[in-house]
Amino acid sequence: MDVVARHPELYSVFALSGRSSVATLAEQCARFQPTYAVVMDANAAAELRHMLSLTSANKTEVLWGVDALCEVSSDPAVDTVMAAIVGAAGLLPTLSAVKASKKVLLANKEALVMAGHLFKQALEASSNVLLPIDSEHNAIFQCLPHSRDNLPAAGVTKILLSASGGPFRGWTRQEMQSVTPAQACAHPNWSMGSKISVDSATLMNKGLELIEACWLFDTTAEMIQVLVHPQSIVHSLVQYIDGSVLAQMGNPDMRTPIAHALAWPDRIESGVTELDLCDIAQLNFEAPDMENFPCLQLAKHAAATGKDAPVVLNAANEVAVDAFLLGRIGFNSISQVVAHCMDNWLFCEPDTIAAVQESDKRARRLATNYIAGIK
Repeated sequence: MDVVARHPELYSVFALSGRSSVATLAEQCARFQPTYAVVMDANAAAELRHMLSLTSANKTEVLWGVDALCEVSSDPAVDTVMAAIVGAAGLLPTLSAVKASKKVLLANKEALVMAGHLFKQALEASSNVLLPIDSEHNAIFQCLPHSRDNLPAAGVTKILLSASGGPFRGWTRQEMQSVTPAQACAHPNWSMGSKISVDSATLMNKGLELIEACWLFDTTAEMIQVLVHPQSIVHSLVQYIDGSVLAQMGNPDMRTPIAHALAWPDRIESGVTELDLCDIAQLNFEAPDMENFPCLQLAKHAAATGKDAPVVLNAANEVAVDAFLLGRIGFNSISQVVAHCMDNWLFCEPDTIAAVQESDKRARRLATNYIAGIK
């Protein structure tokens, strides 16, 4: 919203969504005057309508539910959709935008994690543009050659996916045994919601990004190497056959990839402070600790397995993270829940969205039952 506000001559807001953050959504509606505002349930919708009736945004129509999200994301008045709903809830609205041939700015990694092959089919059948917003994938996009259909043929030998390492980099499993939700959500570099912050702390976020990168750049998990970079200045790198390595760098601020994707193939001002390498002075890199952070290895296994393994991984993780945030399980139990579900699943290829949703529902039930038995 900050980037859009800097360029009123280029952008206007047609619709805003905000699951249950009614007060924030009301403030944004008063400022940007969208045609629609969408929340997830009727109670939030009633509250938002009341708040908007007291502001200058009383002409904004309030809708609720997934169907409403799909409607506004595919509306003919829309040119660009920022798909930033966290988790599986963003799947259908994002797919609706793709099928409607919108320019989709993808910040919801779970959409590709859960249904990458279906998204690929929809992209091939439409005339839309899909641009990555995650800072790492946006960096890779910027560092790749113009032709991205066959990376080895273009001279690419490896994609280096950077990771901050999260707040517990260097900790052992034993040291993380008593981690609290507040500690897990205190990311050293990025300001994110609680779900993504916990995923970053377990390195599951990086695992989900690895799976997403496979679909975005039509490659395999073997071609992607995770590289821990605690300063979060180098957002990702691409290695070429001639020995060159291209990196995209910048201060850790999401306005940079957002501005890049909004204006692509042009560039616009984002409001981000210029990078001062002399002030930073040092950049460090190290291999990820797979032993103490097993979620990354679980994600790599899901990527290699294919079929509905990524669906199971994502669903089990969402249930486990929610349980951790509610104090029902410990931090280390998150990976245990995911491993249990992966180990007790007969993987199959979900060839429809309904099949994806069925695998998602069954995996959530399996994870919930397992959590109930954790002491």
